[in-house]
Amino acid sequence: MKRSWLLRLLLVGLVSGLLFEAVGQGQAESKAQSGDVARGKALFVRHCAGCHGPEGGGDGYRFLRGPDPANLTSPSTSKKSEAELIKTSHDGKPNMPPWKTRLSEIESRDVLAYVQTLAK
Repeated sequence: MKRSWLLRLLLVGLVSGLLFEAVGQGQAESKAQSGDVARGKALFVRHCAGCHGPEGGGDGYRFLRGPDPANLTSPSTSKKSEAELIKTSHDGKPNMPPWKTRLSEIESRDVLAYVQTLAK
């Protein structure tokens, strides 16, 4: 009788420990993928503001040919998924260079975190 009670207690402890570990790991992964807004702003000012403007309104440098820089404060930008925005920054656009060779994955996430604050 005492033995089955002890086994149940150990089983509950083991399952609880596994659940807490999984929840903690999920929170750590989401923080790692969400990016740092302050670092993202510094990177944005250095690499993006020249074309997209200091506030992301697309009012920076204009090209003689091709589309104007995107207005990152527009509702259409905020409707795009993180994956779409990262892909655009990595691959570039007709008048936008690909940033995958210049920014690390973490830096890209940081810039994305900052850009997502612009439309709010």
